[in-house]
Amino acid sequence: MAVRNSRVDGVDLVVLPPSRDLGDGFTVRRALPQPQRRMVGPFIFFDQIGPVELRPGTGLDVRPHPHIGLATITYLFDGEILHRDSVGSVQPIRPGEVNWMTAGRGIVHSERSPDAARAIGPNMSGLQLWVALPAAHEETAPTFVHHGASEIPEGRMDGVAVRQIVGAADGLVSPVKTLSDMIYLEATLPPGGRYRVPEDQVERAFYLLSGEVTVDGQPFGPSELVVLKPGAEIVLESARGARLVVVGGEPFPEPRHIYWNFVSSRADRIEQAKQDWRAGLFPAVPEEREFIPLPPDPAPPVRYP
Repeated sequence: MAVRNSRVDGVDLVVLPPSRDLGDGFTVRRALPQPQRRMVGPFIFFDQIGPVELRPGTGLDVRPHPHIGLATITYLFDGEILHRDSVGSVQPIRPGEVNWMTAGRGIVHSERSPDAARAIGPNMSGLQLWVALPAAHEETAPTFVHHGASEIPEGRMDGVAVRQIVGAADGLVSPVKTLSDMIYLEATLPPGGRYRVPEDQVERAFYLLSGEVTVDGQPFGPSELVVLKPGAEIVLESARGARLVVVGGEPFPEPRHIYWNFVSSRADRIEQAKQDWRAGLFPAVPEEREFIPLPPDPAPPVRYP
């Protein structure tokens, strides 16, 4: 994974995640974590899924796997994923909707393309982010919540279309309940548009999905995660238009350990989760018989199998 510095005073780091083909043309770009920057606020994992058009008869098949100490946020721009988990949730997610899964002390889930989409060859484009939970809530009960597209508040700020996925900014308040302070929004700039990145959060970053923006004359392009310095006033300008997301939040006072799908403030808790998955002690996903085995030490980078 490449990174580069920026000549803009308010930019701390620019992450250039490479595209990885995981088979059948299914690609992801992973911006977080990486050696130079592990987190932005509570956000510890940032994957761009696709965009990809899969062959008829194929699809996404993420077999049941466990999580602890985090919440996953799935947000699609194209396609459909069927989510199943060990608390009994069965929920398709479609563009503009939000799946928020709190792993807490432990949850198991699968993500697959629905049968109807497989028959014609599914399209897939979206983001999956993870947020680490505050230390006091790492062992909370696992839960799953779905929000339809119509529940996500939208507005226009000087011609810029904004959707407030999580948190509050620009006068919009998301219905998604979180366990720590954070923001996650989608902004679409028209040609000639300008957008001021919200400044309420200590740590912030924006990720270009399409188009191009400039900050103080320096251009940034698609699939770049631009990490900002605390307190910096950042105004994005786009001559031709752009689509991007902004994430941010308060940093935790203690570091986080991450191994495979496990996140915790305690290294011993990660070891316990590894033992529990090997021993089959996590709850099962109803109607699922497959599972992803624990990878060998050291764990390879988190990926869709």
